[in-house]
Amino acid sequence: MTNDELIAALRDADAVRYGEFELSHGGTSSYYVDKYVFETDPHCLELVAAAFAERLGKTKLAGVALGAVPLVAVTSVETGLPYVIARKQQKEYGTANLVEGNLDEGEEVVILEDIATTGQSAVDAAEALREVGAVVERVIVVVDREEGARENLADSGLELESLVTASELLADAPDDADVGA
Repeated sequence: MTNDELIAALRDADAVRYGEFELSHGGTSSYYVDKYVFETDPHCLELVAAAFAERLGKTKLAGVALGAVPLVAVTSVETGLPYVIARKQQKEYGTANLVEGNLDEGEEVVILEDIATTGQSAVDAAEALREVGAVVERVIVVVDREEGARENLADSGLELESLVTASELLADAPDDADVGA
């Protein structure tokens, strides 16, 4: 699968939108990549799983709740690799685990994530996984917005890989779209 196929699928699913949007970290942007649109589109999921699979060895997968769970689940099915889910915060009932699923001390884990802006959710997930004994060195995202995530992750000893970058995704933006931020 090529990046062009994934980019076309994201656009065809209307997952790339233009306007004024507030982002989860509090900033604003003139474009928005709607993860819920591409994570609920079977064709996009199929392409994302195949692209993730091309970049994985035999390492356990981890997805950040809630956004990356569909991505890690479909990639697990595509590759046959098991996965765990890293919660953003401990639940106050049941097992109260921060990491759900089976994970052995010293096991290597690759975090799969939807979109990286600052990368903070992936950093938080890596910390939670490391606290329970996982070895985490890589994060693979569908879209890198190229707004500091790579550097933030590197500061935490994490390498960022992306299926596509914002520059690639926005290269053929409509003429009336202001994609400066």
